[in-house]
Amino acid sequence: MKNERKVLRNKSILLGVTGGVAAYKSLDLIRRLREEGSSVKVIMTGAAKNFATPLSLEVASGHRVCADIFSDPMSHITLPADADIFVIAPATANIIGKFANGIADDLLSTCLLSFRGKIVIAPAMNWRMYENPVFRKNLKTLLSLGVIQVGPEKGSLACGEEGIGKMADVPDIIESLKSALANKDLLNENILVTAGPTREYLDPVRFLSNRSSGKMGYAIARAALRRGAEVTLISGPSSLDKPKGVHFISVETAWDMFNAVAGELPSSTVLIMAAAVSDFTPAKMSQKKLEKSEKLILHLERSPDIIAAAGKKKKKPFIIGFAAETGRKTENARKKLKEKNMDMIIFNDVTEAGAGFDVDTNKVVIIEGEKEISLPVLSKDAVADAILDRMVKIRA
Repeated sequence: MKNERKVLRNKSILLGVTGGVAAYKSLDLIRRLREEGSSVKVIMTGAAKNFATPLSLEVASGHRVCADIFSDPMSHITLPADADIFVIAPATANIIGKFANGIADDLLSTCLLSFRGKIVIAPAMNWRMYENPVFRKNLKTLLSLGVIQVGPEKGSLACGEEGIGKMADVPDIIESLKSALANKDLLNENILVTAGPTREYLDPVRFLSNRSSGKMGYAIARAALRRGAEVTLISGPSSLDKPKGVHFISVETAWDMFNAVAGELPSSTVLIMAAAVSDFTPAKMSQKKLEKSEKLILHLERSPDIIAAAGKKKKKPFIIGFAAETGRKTENARKKLKEKNMDMIIFNDVTEAGAGFDVDTNKVVIIEGEKEISLPVLSKDAVADAILDRMVKIRA
């Protein structure tokens, strides 16, 4: 997938590791950042060496780990000057307090004062420390200066207590870095995304559904949020984690999704229907479990057509639909585009390798007007950005 655009590819990332138990997660963070195509240089505090060894971080990053300000007297200038973004993970109460008050008494704190780009912090500490008014004041100071905070999470802490203070998960830290570096070309958009399957119940136990995992819709929601949009994600049943920062609405049936979309549509500038809404629903749901028999005749009726209803609105949003077909039937997608008053439709042949359900890639054709743009097999994150890129260009 050589043509994929990756926000973190060829970026130089400066990682500060401070003295918290969560320092062991820094190894995984470095590995994941390098997989994204980033170069990572690490600064450790003296306390951090009690939780992770410089050698392990050096091996993970492929660069010499810096810790002593006097071993290279100009490193507090050269290291920040070469970095595209600065992330502190874990960020202890100590380093946050130092930075908020302009204290520079080691390599990491001096580098923070000399850096002029985006700074992301991932706080990690005991819940009592996190809720302390002095710490809260220091954190508020940094946030007011544009420092970006990710986490912490609520959960089981190293001390054995429960509370807020657990460092954000590595994927969430990486997402915050992508968001910090992304082009904010959707700042004035309120984007409504649907994702996943629906379930149409035959009885309290059985239902009709499909193979949609929700991965495409969730990828679109993340990409839109990263690019500055206000995002609402309406999702059918899915095992995926909810994207942080979106307004999330969980639904089950086609009618649930219809009503949820109708409620959010008036405040939305864009509707992206990535959900695989069932075309048919049982005419009647049995209130008791259907008994096993030799034959079962199901009476089905058409489910509500969400896009068609949205397309009839006098003040409709920009509408993007999806057409999953078996075989290259782009004429079917083009027909839906016109009949349902959509602005764009995304066609994919689910029988093609890398383009089916429940995989991390997709191969699509973007159709708008008389134009067709065929994309190669890409990650669903890359497809999401390609769809949004085209939307931005059309609406410019």
